[in-house]
Amino acid sequence: MPVIRPATPSDAEPLSRLAEATFRSTFGAANTREDMDLHCRTSYGAAIQSGEIADPRMLTLLSDGDEGLVGFAQLRWGDAPKCVAAESPGEIQRLYVADAWHGKGIAQGLMHACTEALQARGSDVAWLGVWEHNPRAISFYRKCGFVEVGDHVFPLGSDPQRDIVMARSIAGAPSNITPQRETSGERR
Repeated sequence: MPVIRPATPSDAEPLSRLAEATFRSTFGAANTREDMDLHCRTSYGAAIQSGEIADPRMLTLLSDGDEGLVGFAQLRWGDAPKCVAAESPGEIQRLYVADAWHGKGIAQGLMHACTEALQARGSDVAWLGVWEHNPRAISFYRKCGFVEVGDHVFPLGSDPQRDIVMARSIAGAPSNITPQRETSGERR
């Protein structure tokens, strides 16, 4: 069974390959090649992932198996959309699992590790954006206790798309969530 661990600088190259492959696998069939290529050029690559791994406002968690990386999650601290009511929000910016590992508990393990990391950093609410046309992910997040609190625009290349913003309390306190519309975010 894969082990979940924090990324190190030497993980940037394999992480960039996994990140791009899982993004293309998840969204490629529903989007133009040009928009996918533009997004991937500006979001994935060893230098980009290296910068994210080094960023103190982020944490990258890897699910590492005998065959190499099979999944990953990236957390980010900072501003949250207005629809996320929290004193100290933490974002699950990305959570992806390689196709061959779907249904094997990798996503649940990563979500558990995300929740622990967010709590350890003092976050009271976890939030994320998920494409409105990704029912599998929406269902998974609902099972993990997330509820819809608003939406925002996710620019995929030149195509502005609607992401649903979901949130859940992780500190045991109510989160006072209110629905509103936002204009930027990251894709799950």
